[in-house]
Amino acid sequence: MSLRALWLIGPEKGEAAAVVRFSRRYPTVEKRAKVFNGGSYTEVPGDHVFLKALLIELGMTDSDKIFVEHRDSCCRINKTSVYEVPIGDGVLWPVLVITQHAMIYACLPLVEQSLVPQPPLININGISPAFGLLSGLMALFNLVQRNESEISAKLTQLPVMLMHACPLGTPTDTDFGLMQTLSGSFFPHSPSSSSQIQKQPSWKPGIYKGKPQVNVCITEQIRSMQYDKRDVTDIWQDYGTVTCKCDLEGIMPNVTISLNLPTNGSPLQDILVHPCVSAVDSSILTSNSVDTDDSLFNGPYKFPFTPPLDVFKLCYYTSQVPLPPILGFYQMKEEDQQVKISVHLKLHESVKNGFEYCEAHIPFFNRGPIVQNDCKVSYGQLEVSREKSLLVWVIGQKFPKSLEISLTGTMAFAGLGAVNHSSQITDPFCTGLTAYVKLYFRIPDYTLTGCCVDQHSVQVYSSAKPKIITSRELLSSEYYIWNSKGDAPVASRPFIS
Repeated sequence: MSLRALWLIGPEKGEAAAVVRFSRRYPTVEKRAKVFNGGSYTEVPGDHVFLKALLIELGMTDSDKIFVEHRDSCCRINKTSVYEVPIGDGVLWPVLVITQHAMIYACLPLVEQSLVPQPPLININGISPAFGLLSGLMALFNLVQRNESEISAKLTQLPVMLMHACPLGTPTDTDFGLMQTLSGSFFPHSPSSSSQIQKQPSWKPGIYKGKPQVNVCITEQIRSMQYDKRDVTDIWQDYGTVTCKCDLEGIMPNVTISLNLPTNGSPLQDILVHPCVSAVDSSILTSNSVDTDDSLFNGPYKFPFTPPLDVFKLCYYTSQVPLPPILGFYQMKEEDQQVKISVHLKLHESVKNGFEYCEAHIPFFNRGPIVQNDCKVSYGQLEVSREKSLLVWVIGQKFPKSLEISLTGTMAFAGLGAVNHSSQITDPFCTGLTAYVKLYFRIPDYTLTGCCVDQHSVQVYSSAKPKIITSRELLSSEYYIWNSKGDAPVASRPFIS
């Protein structure tokens, strides 16, 4: 559903002969055509060669009275607007051509197979989108009651509109009339000379118009597997994402964002940056969690970039933080047809004691519904889910001053065979005493690494001074505490000599 090339042909002011008023080629699509077409591939020629061949094919040259067998023979009957255009020893096909008010609209769709023999038009995916694009252009260049200056103005706007309507050769939006109505989002209002116009990249089809603003959010997620066993090592990993949304006027505004760490902050590693980042210190990219070298890069982490229009991920990173934010153990054992459980959680003293939410979910697999709950908590509230197979410990927004909380008690179950409960959760791996507690929490305005963005360090090179908004957060992700009285899945065990 892509186009190899597009042409607009018509007479210029004061001339009767047709010339190519506008053309656009898509090199990436052309490379695909060379692969798909194989030996039947014909390269798209220059505008002058194509124009001459097309006018001969359409019978619109000065020598149109001369009989051309392949064009004028009775064996050929044109029922569509699709033409073969001979180019040297090859043929361009299928060339879509529509003529309206002395203007010729032509394009060459991509055919994703060999052209010998020619496949039926109905089997070519690019035919319908190509006709839609030409129809949209015809509506835009409706020459009734329009003069040359209006045509020239539309031709000037066409490159930017095509980046939105046909990015990288794939038609996505053929309503050029709507684009013209919303032209304030695509074209600058103040006129400027051609030498002052900055070339707009293909990946940025529009220009923002409105209140300038830069929004930066750092989101760190912590994974943890805690076992409370001597022969199994607890593991955790902190990884972060820097998300940006830059509403800035201009074609190519430049922004530089610096990530700052405190003196005792954990260095950022395994950094991956967005393609829009123009330059970055090589030490930032080479710092990784695999190397055992102690000389880690501690910043500053500066990222200069030209932002796209939408929300994007500026960079990803990991960090080897010394401890997870919440430490704990979980013990579950069976006694007299009941299950006795004990959960202990402790918030590390260096972590901010201010949560948006904090919950501990204790699922009971393959046991049937809960019929008796004699559990008590030292802090927070305890709830039983509607399915009667999950305990939800709502800790709330803060830990107590001691930073330690506990849950103890006994549970009784009806059993899977006692009552038909299709909603009961089952797990082939979590059988017997193999069980876990899973933590869910979010701490706003905090990161484990201490990574943050100072509003005053954000540099914006744009026509207007934007409003800078920064935020950060820490989220739990796959935060498990396994039952120390049962088996648990582990990735590796330490080697004991």
